[in-house]
Amino acid sequence: MSAPTVATVQVRPRSDSTHQLVTETWSTQPPVAIDEYADFYGNPVKRLVMPEGPLVLKYDAVVAVPDEPDQDGTGAAQGAVDEIPGELLHFTLPSRYCLSDVLMGMAWELFGATAPGGARVQAVCDWVHDNIQFQYGASNPLTTAVDVLEQRKGVCRDLAHLAITFCRALNIPARYVFGYLPDLYVPANPDPMDFAAWIEVYVGGRWWTFDPRNNARRVGRVLIGRGRDALDVAMLTTFGPARFRSMVVWAEES
Repeated sequence: MSAPTVATVQVRPRSDSTHQLVTETWSTQPPVAIDEYADFYGNPVKRLVMPEGPLVLKYDAVVAVPDEPDQDGTGAAQGAVDEIPGELLHFTLPSRYCLSDVLMGMAWELFGATAPGGARVQAVCDWVHDNIQFQYGASNPLTTAVDVLEQRKGVCRDLAHLAITFCRALNIPARYVFGYLPDLYVPANPDPMDFAAWIEVYVGGRWWTFDPRNNARRVGRVLIGRGRDALDVAMLTTFGPARFRSMVVWAEES
């Protein structure tokens, strides 16, 4: 950093998901004071003032996860809009990266004939998975779901944004989720691990996990943050000059 800069960091798993946080350690080099709080969506956030010069942030944790895949929500029914809890209605509206008003016509053309509910959400995930190529470096911090649709490529963040956008256009409450997703019971990915992004949708009176990137029910998800889109749950947000040098994410089975 060329000057002291305030930053917020989201790397700590939430306490209200299926995993259990066993131990954790957090350190910075050089040492700096940390303020911790829960944001509007209940995500645990660390706030610090990054000093001038290089700064290394390190977070380690041991997390116990259920030895079972995501629950299958494809059979969940979709209620009418007037049955959606009022506090969840904003998850049906456009947000910074999920321009559901722009893609509403296309959403109904593609999925209007599918069965409402979880089956329709799965149809959305199938389409996104089959039509958007996963490619590192294909997007940037300004890329919206509309851009992803036009370019037909992106990373898991982008596939999640597009699936959320289609769901909201179909009056299905949908939110963005990011966290850790180790390779349990699947072939090991040779690429370096990164944070993973997936979605949660509200059908059948509860939230269900869907994953347009992998399009599979997986074991071992460790949820860090939820929000309207990636803007609400950025791993690192800076309020001043800063240069991001490198990041390493790792997850090992023990």
